[in-house]
Amino acid sequence: MSVEVMREVYERWAPAYDATPHNPLMNAEQRAMVARFPELAGSDVLDLACGTGRYAKLAASAGARRVIGLDTSFAMLSRASMAERVRGDLAALPFRSGSFDVVISGLAIGHASDLDACLSDVARVLRPGGTLLYSDFHPEATRLGFRRGFRDAGGQRFELPLDGFSVTRHFGALRSSGFTRLDFAEVRAGLELTEDFPGSVEFYRAWYGTPMVMVLRARRDAS
Repeated sequence: MSVEVMREVYERWAPAYDATPHNPLMNAEQRAMVARFPELAGSDVLDLACGTGRYAKLAASAGARRVIGLDTSFAMLSRASMAERVRGDLAALPFRSGSFDVVISGLAIGHASDLDACLSDVARVLRPGGTLLYSDFHPEATRLGFRRGFRDAGGQRFELPLDGFSVTRHFGALRSSGFTRLDFAEVRAGLELTEDFPGSVEFYRAWYGTPMVMVLRARRDAS
């Protein structure tokens, strides 16, 4: 997805986008992410593609010393409650090298126009030994026809343009960017994702066992 298209989509979505999980899949995704949080107390944290600041709030609650949110959407940033908000691009982070102990990103890395450039720049702004933790929609769910969509403030439904990268590409880009100790987990329909919702019986019957979200945690090389 181009930066311009992504910005337009999220500008439209922002008025209806809460800073807390607002559907069962996001609830399951957040549980998987929080279970893999590194030690955040006293750390400097970047919430990358922060939207309205969902993970920034969690990092602050966990005792982070400083939390900065970056997003390409002005409308999303305007709804975020964190003190430090920066508008910028995933693959060209406007921060000095070694600025953060932890980078967290929820369901957004797949929007990067260049995954290698994105993860390489994340490695640059992390301190040696720092942690990257992010989630993304799983390419298997997309391959099988799952589509990400939303309703704007007027109730009109929109689907996001298809984007994202294969699991192999994520692992390759992480390794080539100097990340080690890669940890990978999946949120699967009917297993990690089990919450009831209207139509959930039919959904779980059709999608049972399908990985819907992937969560990756990696450590920047300490050398």
